[in-house]
Amino acid sequence: MTTPPPRRTPTGSLIMPANVQQEPARRRPNRHHQIDLLRTFIRACYPIISVVSWEERRFLEGLQSLLGPARPLYHWTFTRGLVAVTGDRRVEPTTVGDPIAALKFAMRSESGTVVVFSDLHPWLEGPSTPEQTAVIRLLRDWYLDARRLLDTERTFILLAPVLCVPRELEKEMVVVDYPLPDRTTLESILQDVIARQAARTTPAPPILPEVRDRLVDAARGLTWDEAQNAFMAALLDNGQIDGRDVQLVVAEKQLIIRKSGLLDYIPPGTTLKDVGGLENLKRWLERRSRIFTREAREFGIPQPKGVLLTGVQGCGKSLSARAIAEHWALPLLRLDVGKVFGGLVGSSEENIRKAIRLAEAMAPCVLWLDEIEKGFAGTGSSGQTDGGTTARVFATFLTWLQEKTSRVFVVATANRIEALPPELLRKGRFDEIFFIDLPGGIERGAIFDIHLRARKRAPEAFDLGVLVAASQGFSGAEIEQAVIESLVDAFDQGIDLAQDHLLAALRRTVPLSVTMKESIAELRDWGRSRAVSATG
Repeated sequence: MTTPPPRRTPTGSLIMPANVQQEPARRRPNRHHQIDLLRTFIRACYPIISVVSWEERRFLEGLQSLLGPARPLYHWTFTRGLVAVTGDRRVEPTTVGDPIAALKFAMRSESGTVVVFSDLHPWLEGPSTPEQTAVIRLLRDWYLDARRLLDTERTFILLAPVLCVPRELEKEMVVVDYPLPDRTTLESILQDVIARQAARTTPAPPILPEVRDRLVDAARGLTWDEAQNAFMAALLDNGQIDGRDVQLVVAEKQLIIRKSGLLDYIPPGTTLKDVGGLENLKRWLERRSRIFTREAREFGIPQPKGVLLTGVQGCGKSLSARAIAEHWALPLLRLDVGKVFGGLVGSSEENIRKAIRLAEAMAPCVLWLDEIEKGFAGTGSSGQTDGGTTARVFATFLTWLQEKTSRVFVVATANRIEALPPELLRKGRFDEIFFIDLPGGIERGAIFDIHLRARKRAPEAFDLGVLVAASQGFSGAEIEQAVIESLVDAFDQGIDLAQDHLLAALRRTVPLSVTMKESIAELRDWGRSRAVSATG
């Protein structure tokens, strides 16, 4: 779609079309704050602005401060109708529950008026009804009148927690994401909570600087009210704030993740010690253990993007993803790409943007995409099979992966590397691509050691050399299953686990390297020459 050129108002202010603002990080430097964008568009007399935010109260307070007392400001909700925010508290009772009446009233308002419509999106999304058609048509009429009467200086702001741009208004509406509290704001919220609590009770001991930093970092991505509640809960926990209370703030963010339905929070529990072998990958991770600290940022190290783990099935890719988060002491989120694709037109694109925003709200964190090739299967033929939905979702994810500045470390795993789009594999998407091969002899010995100890058996009681020789071509998952099967045999016989049980279980197992010999050999040939080996 061809991007229309910017237009100018009679005062010379620049007006950008809606589709230019869909990716502000690409079109504008990061230093331009979204609030500055909003100020610019209001001063430019842009007729319709869509603002995406959950924080209605904070946005209205900020907008009132932005406009000053001179400009009339109205606010419409379905339950209260149109209410004057500035000046006397005039109420238009006929607009309660009637967006059409509210729009008609706003269109007759005096010059310079700004009207905020909260949660108008149900009337902007399909399926179309006569009332929805009337609302969209009134907005288009308003836009045409505003462009014809260039001196109106009135603006309609559509405020909602979700982005909804009907096709009829794509060229008339500009989109602004109202930002969540930044670090400075969160620090002021924390200070305010401490001061108010100190006024009620005995002042708490001062917070150590490193604890304050961790607490503010943990609150990144929360709304003003959520951060205030989390800080208050941390302070009331034991009368002071220390390192343990950081987990209370993290727990608040975990609740947000659960409510979304798009991301899964994976509890900790898997460490690098639970992963046999993969010494190259472990060393790579160990060198970056402090990559998300303030010292690393001040040293000039950019935020890491992530890693792509590919290789033979059952050799530890998913286990490694869990271990990375545990090793770096970061929360682990799993994105099920299948949940992103919704039934309504446009919902899939909004879902991937929402999932990205949620991941950034949990930052610093690890975002895990398991078997990514299945989630984005059919990207090349998306235009013929699903109207281009998969391609658009994939493009949104790629753009974010390439240009993200948030502290979200992406771990993607893939079994069939040939099914991945080449755009995903090019340099700049991931920091490194690791190939996880079938475990060698030393690695198989380490895997036997891990699984025997996990089941309260001493590895020294077994001849690991014989077991390693008998498990040639086995993956880590197949070795684990053989250990479990041998335990079942021993339990059924009423005796303790012995070497013979393990050997019998191995002999009964036909490994994948034999069943799928040709495809596994082809995959291993690819990995040896085109990726970094995860094995030492």
